[in-house]
Amino acid sequence: MQMAKPYLKSVEGLRFYKLLGSGKEGFKPQPDWSVYALLQVWDDEASAEQFFETSDLVKHYQFHADSLCCLYLKSITAHGFWSKQQPFKSHDSLDENPLGVAIITRASIKTSQLKRFWRYVPTAQRPIANAEGLVYTKGFGELPIWEMATLSLWENMDYAKAYAYTSQEHRKAISMTRQYNWYKEELFSRFQVYKVKGQWQGRELFKSV
Repeated sequence: MQMAKPYLKSVEGLRFYKLLGSGKEGFKPQPDWSVYALLQVWDDEASAEQFFETSDLVKHYQFHADSLCCLYLKSITAHGFWSKQQPFKSHDSLDENPLGVAIITRASIKTSQLKRFWRYVPTAQRPIANAEGLVYTKGFGELPIWEMATLSLWENMDYAKAYAYTSQEHRKAISMTRQYNWYKEELFSRFQVYKVKGQWQGRELFKSV
């Protein structure tokens, strides 16, 4: 993944990108060497399609991957920063009935808070495994241990909000974040899923119409 950086810097229409590894199931800090993600923000969908259809990088990933799934997202709202940028500007044409909802949270953890943060992560994330309406969730990161992000996919926003507001563990994690000031930088963002290409590990995450 990291060898793609020089290539991605020259892609027309690509405004922001992150190459992400992932952690083992249960949001553990140990790496999962089988799952990777490429997060991209584009000027327009035509530029994205041109990249996916003609890029040697994408062809390389397709050749080596057992599963490759591309989610097309429209930003609903975002708060905070990623690498001193706010890459996710609210889309001016949101859908009335999207396929689903994606939530990305990202944080750069202070070295002094690493032990406290990772000690509580298993407790905070345990309830999400059985959350109603959850389609998929995974922990990702630019740098293991320090630079972490989570992706969760939901059938709709009501399910996502129900988990966020009713999970005592999740609410406690938010409280502890404020209490201990865990992060050097953080970002919380919500998206509509409006199109999906490919399957993930043999199943459709959402059904495109």
